[in-house]
Amino acid sequence: MYALITGASSGIGREIARQLAKHGYGLVLVSRDRKALDKLADELDTKTVVIPLDLSSQKNCLKLYHMLKDKPIDILVNNAGFGCYGEFAKTKLSNELNMIGLNVCAVHILTKLFVRKMLREGRGYILNVASLAAFAPGPYMATYYSTKSYVLKLTESVAAELRHSGKSVSISAFCPGPVATDFNNRAGVKFSIKPIDSGFAAYTALNGMFGRKTVIFPRRRDGLTAFAASLAPRRLTAVVCGHIQKRKSK
Repeated sequence: MYALITGASSGIGREIARQLAKHGYGLVLVSRDRKALDKLADELDTKTVVIPLDLSSQKNCLKLYHMLKDKPIDILVNNAGFGCYGEFAKTKLSNELNMIGLNVCAVHILTKLFVRKMLREGRGYILNVASLAAFAPGPYMATYYSTKSYVLKLTESVAAELRHSGKSVSISAFCPGPVATDFNNRAGVKFSIKPIDSGFAAYTALNGMFGRKTVIFPRRRDGLTAFAASLAPRRLTAVVCGHIQKRKSK
């Protein structure tokens, strides 16, 4: 049994790799950072394959699948992603297109190809790392919020189809609030509320995935926040989220 984890070099992806290794899974670790992947592989007591790839390229996503299409991949974790902060009119288009490529296109491509493979084989789990950001508009992080909304809606839609497939294949979206990772440094923000530990985030994500939950929250209050956001007027939610994002600015 193997688990494929994208964005495995740090944060939630790295913690998921550590925890799945303890469960006896072989691992395929993917990110751009070969050095960090090798360091992680050295510490894990399991069979590990390291693949340094930039998955913001659709060509590389297809390449990854064809490298692994004959390997017994029982779990796919789409964790790779990043965000950026700033007014939409002022942020760099090239950076946002890379974000869409990684946060949306890579998740879409790998989910589609591995859903097909898992349905043929009759089993499998897919875990897409989304965010609480998926439930609200996000002024000053507009592109990031939009990408995570896509991931959530894709996951919920495919989950409904899989429930009627008659196969033991499930897909889940993990929707945490702030997590203590390198995300905020790359996004150029600082958390305005205390983040949760990445190990705890990984633990709750995997528990939910193995429990075949469609939407997973690490804490009850995260679920309540998402529910409240779904009930509130969208314009009000946008104002509140914009205020929160401004507090994050460095």
